[in-house]
Amino acid sequence: MNNKIGFIGVGNMGGALARAVAAAVGGERLVISDMDTEKTAKMSEELGCSIATAAEVTKTCRYIFLGLKPQVMPLVLEELKPVLAAREDRFVLVTMAAGMAIARISELAGDKYPTIRIMPNMPAAVGAGMILFSCCPIITKEEKAEFLEMMSHSGELQELSEGLIDAGCALSGCGPAFAFMFIEALADGGVRCGLPRPAAMKLAAQTLFGSAKMVMEDGRHPGELKDAVCSPGGTTIEGVAALEKAGFRGAAMNAVIAAYEKTVNIGK
Repeated sequence: MNNKIGFIGVGNMGGALARAVAAAVGGERLVISDMDTEKTAKMSEELGCSIATAAEVTKTCRYIFLGLKPQVMPLVLEELKPVLAAREDRFVLVTMAAGMAIARISELAGDKYPTIRIMPNMPAAVGAGMILFSCCPIITKEEKAEFLEMMSHSGELQELSEGLIDAGCALSGCGPAFAFMFIEALADGGVRCGLPRPAAMKLAAQTLFGSAKMVMEDGRHPGELKDAVCSPGGTTIEGVAALEKAGFRGAAMNAVIAAYEKTVNIGK
């Protein structure tokens, strides 16, 4: 059986997932394609994978990851439509374009092919991503299991109904940028208080990492964990009050809502 896994587009996200897939199943199963030939050459040397054109990936691979931006997807699929139509064996499309539903991908591809829609995030590059996915009805149990296996080194996977993918993307897909801003802001505060920049950055990053790990593993609500750090009349509650005065929680909520509304508009 054809077990090749192809990537059309290996930019920041496509490249991160290609590396994760190579770690899970071996680089020899990968075939990559990108307009940036220097990038594909470096990745081929790094992962031991093959390089091909987009048409060759589409013609020969069982799983075809479309690492394309929404504005590029229509142009590329228009070129690949006859290649897809000519195939007689079964294959699976894996799309990661923000705001583009499976139905839209089917329309652009020319038929209702087996399709998995995914929304990964940047930490997948270090094996700590949050990958949302939704399978179309004709994806088999075996294909879903194989997909989960090949993505096992990318981080956590969460299946959602497709109607929730855009909301999930606004949180986990855009969220790393918000988290990076918070880490930077915490470090700036530390520097303002006299810490050297490298030490402040390490303290801020490790603090968020450890706090996230507690939320994932401890089982208590984040509000309860926050309360456990806040002693009566202490330093932490003073800082919490300053965050509340600045509208911290409302700003974080509004960031996710704004990202969601933008994602929905892209889909239109």
